[in-house]
Amino acid sequence: MKKLTIRARLTLVYGGLFLFAGTVLLAVTYVLVDQRLTRGLGFDLRSRDPDRMSLPQSGTKITPDQAETLRGLVRQVQEDARQDALDSLLTQGGVALAVVTVAAVAFGWLVAGRALQPLNQITGTARRIAGADGAGRGLHERIALAGPTDEVKELADTFDLMLERLDRSFDGQRRFVANASHELRTPLAINRSLVELAITRPDAPTELRQLGETLLTVNERHERLIDGLLTLADSENALTERTEVDLAEVAAHLTDQTADRTDLTVSRELAPARTVGDPVLLERLTQNLLENAVRHNVGDGGWLTVSTTTADGRAVLTVRNSGPVVPGYEVESIFLPFQRLSRERAAGNRGFGLGLSIVRAVARAHGGTVHALPRPGGGLVVTVSLPTP
Repeated sequence: MKKLTIRARLTLVYGGLFLFAGTVLLAVTYVLVDQRLTRGLGFDLRSRDPDRMSLPQSGTKITPDQAETLRGLVRQVQEDARQDALDSLLTQGGVALAVVTVAAVAFGWLVAGRALQPLNQITGTARRIAGADGAGRGLHERIALAGPTDEVKELADTFDLMLERLDRSFDGQRRFVANASHELRTPLAINRSLVELAITRPDAPTELRQLGETLLTVNERHERLIDGLLTLADSENALTERTEVDLAEVAAHLTDQTADRTDLTVSRELAPARTVGDPVLLERLTQNLLENAVRHNVGDGGWLTVSTTTADGRAVLTVRNSGPVVPGYEVESIFLPFQRLSRERAAGNRGFGLGLSIVRAVARAHGGTVHALPRPGGGLVVTVSLPTP
């Protein structure tokens, strides 16, 4: 059973309290009117004192029989009048109470909505931040609630303070990754130059050349790691360049390059799929998908297919490949940085686990989504959906 909202509960409380107060007021009025109508015509019908058996105002004496007859007649008239008045009070008072209660409930609904409006503003801001694409995005928003300093405003100000601290924390983390990556590029470039210089000397021994080639391989691997971290950091930031890009053109160019470098059967089904974003990041997204499809494939009879299309107002890029069977419950882990399907830290020649992490980060930066599904025969179907212009 669905629970009532706070606004509905407050409205019921307002209406219930008003109905209770109105009922008590009607009951008290009923008792007071009943007591007053008992002596309403000037006769004390409960008295049998002969000295009081006289007509009011005139003071004319009457006999006991006449008084008894008159008393019965007056008692009947007074009882009828009292009963009619009380019945009218209950009927008309009940109708009036019902009408005013309905009006009070409606007014309570409006008052509750007005009172909860600041909470709706807080909820709306939190929902926009939670729905922002990418980690740390949307934290620049603030509630900035105006009004008197009460409990709700203190809550909003505390929420704004928390957002400010989180925003600084995420910005500092991204700046640290970017700065560290830039700083590491220089020594790696120097190492590569020195090793290349050493192994290209005419008098360099064979052992030195072999060692140099190994060091160059390690150095190249570290350079690719730094490049991936930079791309990941850049994709987490807001886009500064937005131009119209056709994913079909990007996929065609990169597919040709991939087909020249691999023995896999590469096919493509490219239809126009235009989107708006950073061309460099979108090219990196497509390249990472192709490299992932090539790296995680089978040796003999392997294949990959690239397709682009426009569906439901979205530009869609899909990469399918053959490969080992992927458990469905482990698919989501491939989008985590430095994670592989075995949930171990990436090492060796299998990459760093940044490829699909960058794909998801770039897609989110462009307001898109990326999903992966395992193929029954092995391999994956990775689909990227981006907004059209």
